[in-house]
Amino acid sequence: MMQALNIAVLGAGSWGTALASLMARNGHAVTLWGRDAAVVEAIDRRHENPRYLPGIPLPDTLRATTDLAAAMTTADLVLVVVPSHAFPETLRALAPLRPAAAGVAWATKGFEPGSGRFLHEVAESLLGTEVPLAVVTGPSFAKEVAQNLPTAVTVHGADPAFTQRMAEVLHGAAFRAYTGDDMVGAELGGAMKNVLAVATGVADGMQLGLNARAGLITRGLNEMLRLAAALGARPETLMGLAGLGDLVLTCTGDLSRNRRLGLALGRGQAIDAAVREIGQVVESVQTANEVMRLADRCGIELPISSAVRAVLCGELTPVDGLQQLLAREQKPEYPQTLFK
Repeated sequence: MMQALNIAVLGAGSWGTALASLMARNGHAVTLWGRDAAVVEAIDRRHENPRYLPGIPLPDTLRATTDLAAAMTTADLVLVVVPSHAFPETLRALAPLRPAAAGVAWATKGFEPGSGRFLHEVAESLLGTEVPLAVVTGPSFAKEVAQNLPTAVTVHGADPAFTQRMAEVLHGAAFRAYTGDDMVGAELGGAMKNVLAVATGVADGMQLGLNARAGLITRGLNEMLRLAAALGARPETLMGLAGLGDLVLTCTGDLSRNRRLGLALGRGQAIDAAVREIGQVVESVQTANEVMRLADRCGIELPISSAVRAVLCGELTPVDGLQQLLAREQKPEYPQTLFK
């Protein structure tokens, strides 16, 4: 059993709270930082996050604060769990406060808005190349992790010792954490599955049947693999927890905010109203633009992702997007050049 560590978790939403709770249950001294004073006070005093994980008890040992400097003071490692649009700002804030020996990991999925950069590229530019970095990703709904239900994720990083350390603090009786070193593939899978979950949600909202859902998931995986190959990621990463695993969960589980957005759009609801009703950040709204930016840069055609982007931008209705996909020509399922 590894030595107990001091861990700072930045972001007191559902996923940050769930991961902080997990590591506290594993015996580590965890301080959870958040901006919402009411949520932080409830976590610290009542051991519950009433806004994001209502009714789920949190460990008595889990501490919470709105003081970023206090959370960082003695941290052996830092785990950032904020939406992708807040990721650069959070890293800029933590950079001068980070203890010299503390590596930085994140469980954020998406790209830097506007630039389309991968989050590890953002982290390297803001923290420097000497700071150990890792990404935590895979099929994991926050509510189920907080309830201590069985879950498996993967941790990818360029520094093997830090990657292993991050995996070990997460790994427990009901939580398996694997390791890898393909940060591009891991981050691509975690981001792109949100876009594809909108597509399957739309299909289910339109009551197109299980065949359509399975077809969209499989062809969506094809799009992930083709873009990954163009970016130099390894296909096995996309066939594992970071890709296929997260894709299946997000496309079929109604705890997924992105799937719920698709369901609402498929039933005819306006996007603004659907996002307001969900009440949390829906990453696909920004991620679809960044995925297509990458695809255009690589010269890769992604029909499903392109249709989702057009629907989210109001350029196509869900019905028009479906007709556009169905009108495509017959072709081989997998070109021989896919992984070359």
